[in-house]
Amino acid sequence: MARHYNVIIIGGGAAGFFTAINTKEKNGDLSVCILEKGKEVLQKVKISGGGRCNVTHACFDPKELTEFYPRGKRELLGPFHQFMTGDTMEWFENRGVSLKIEEDNRVFPESNSSQSIIDCFLNATQNLGIEVKKSEGVTNFQKLETGIWKVITNHQDYTCDKLVVSAGSSKPMWKLLTDLGHTIVEPVPSLFTFNIKDPLLVDLPGVAVQNVEISIKNTKLKSTGPLLITHWGTSGPAVLKLSAFGAILLAEKDYQYQVIVNWLSCNKQQALDVLYKIKKTEVKSIIEKRSPFETISKRLWSRFLEVCEMDGQAKWADVSNKSLELLAEKLTATVFHAQGKSTFKDEFVTAGGIKLKEINFKKFESKLHENLFFAGEILNIDAVTGGFNFQNAWTGGWVISESIAY
Repeated sequence: MARHYNVIIIGGGAAGFFTAINTKEKNGDLSVCILEKGKEVLQKVKISGGGRCNVTHACFDPKELTEFYPRGKRELLGPFHQFMTGDTMEWFENRGVSLKIEEDNRVFPESNSSQSIIDCFLNATQNLGIEVKKSEGVTNFQKLETGIWKVITNHQDYTCDKLVVSAGSSKPMWKLLTDLGHTIVEPVPSLFTFNIKDPLLVDLPGVAVQNVEISIKNTKLKSTGPLLITHWGTSGPAVLKLSAFGAILLAEKDYQYQVIVNWLSCNKQQALDVLYKIKKTEVKSIIEKRSPFETISKRLWSRFLEVCEMDGQAKWADVSNKSLELLAEKLTATVFHAQGKSTFKDEFVTAGGIKLKEINFKKFESKLHENLFFAGEILNIDAVTGGFNFQNAWTGGWVISESIAY
């Protein structure tokens, strides 16, 4: 005999738990069950933000917030008017999780531990009587003639009135949804770093430049922000943002493309003016002694001189104008050949998922099947790094709970 619930949620991650808790809080009479295929729940929450869990971002204007979503920008505007970043912060604060806004506007628990978020969720499910079943992998689900949903797992059968799928970037789940008539946009990695082998970057891991302009040659892709040199190439917010907005195009290029970095965020002539001025005013100074640009560290400055084949021990007075031209060119338009990508930390974010035109975003409900809802990464929605992907999960979970609780 199949066990019946009012609401079954497939996927014990951020979106699944948030949907379950809010649904049960709004309507205590509903029986709610979370089915998780793994041995543990909330695993992605645990490792996110380096184990600190970047719960959201301190951006409080819905339209401005949508700009951080390469896919889902238009669809999320309405939902963000219902449940926003400020609502997320209030939600956690009201449940005893103190939050803090860091300098870059990312929001973390005061405890600096994702366990604070996990404990909050687990306590809530326990107190509310939400059943959480682990190692319960869903193998199939279908709508019966009666209108209720039948969910089959590796252990038993269930039925429910409302079914919520929040199983993340799950290929088996996408396959089941295509069987139901939904269209899946083929997934490709979204947040990734660029693999670059270049003499300019060798042995400089950890060197950061605060404000660069970075673009992909022969495309409209462009990004600004901090860049970090790594063992394998480049990372940092500017690179990750570019990877998110360029996810599909860069996948089509098989991750072989040319990256142009303007290390100074100014044009070549402006850089040249600074160099000419230094040449006139610091005639007897050794050129390697100090970087004339605040954002370029001494180590990186020395490397620029090296790749431009300039003698670092020469005096400014002895540097030719031709050398300065070359240096200004390199500082404002270094061209790197990127070959391949690396995953950003443990934050596996993909572009791809259920086609957004098939979803009613007033409820996050399928347009093809009544009482079938979707939240989180199962949808073709993704964002840049900084707490935005979690905000999509919270907003989706909240909107679904509003729809199914009453």
